[in-house]
Amino acid sequence: MVAERVVLLHGFTQTAECWGEFGTLLAQHHDVQALDLPGHGSRSQIETDLIGTAELLAADCEGAIVVGYSLGGRVALHVALRARLRGLVLIGATGGIDDDAERAARRAADEELAAHLEQIGVDAFLAEWLAQPLFAGLDAESSHLAQRRTNTVAGLASSLRRCGTGTQRPLWDDLSTLDAPTLVVSGANDAKFAALGDRLTTAIGLGARRLVIDDAGHSTHLERPRETADAVLAWIDSITLR
Repeated sequence: MVAERVVLLHGFTQTAECWGEFGTLLAQHHDVQALDLPGHGSRSQIETDLIGTAELLAADCEGAIVVGYSLGGRVALHVALRARLRGLVLIGATGGIDDDAERAARRAADEELAAHLEQIGVDAFLAEWLAQPLFAGLDAESSHLAQRRTNTVAGLASSLRRCGTGTQRPLWDDLSTLDAPTLVVSGANDAKFAALGDRLTTAIGLGARRLVIDDAGHSTHLERPRETADAVLAWIDSITLR
């Protein structure tokens, strides 16, 4: 196995410290760098949109294999459309909302969610956020609650308002231009993102490979870290040997 540079982009309310066993397993074989996204962790005070985020991270991601989860997956797609990547791994990601009215409704819902966060604070918000069915597969350890609590109200609210799915221009028509080998990952129990994963794979075309992890939901790398890491490592090995 050839050591590659691997950049990890986390999901909303997480930080660079939230990759757990999955990140540790990758780091046993590759040079892994986990980055904080704007509005999170060490970048809590940075306010920017998805395009600005991609431009901010492009230099760190250039020539690397980029692994993005959920929000980080959407960021990774924007990065991949701007930088030359060695490879791209998308976990629980989407190319955006096609319908203008649906996208506007999602933007309004994220604004309401940001205002709610500002009213109740980070700890109460995280309790509500992690209680969603989307995260039912996470236990106390894999939820990384202590790390999430280091985020700020202002940072998370900014991320919702500037980088929420409702703010994203749909990327579906651009995905066929991606030239990096891509692995699209979702959990078998996450019906919404399994369907989105199928669509991503089709839209990207021949450069994409599809992976579904059994007995896992939205956060497959945290729910089934060893199975997900083993599959990602095998895929990295396969593109290295090309």
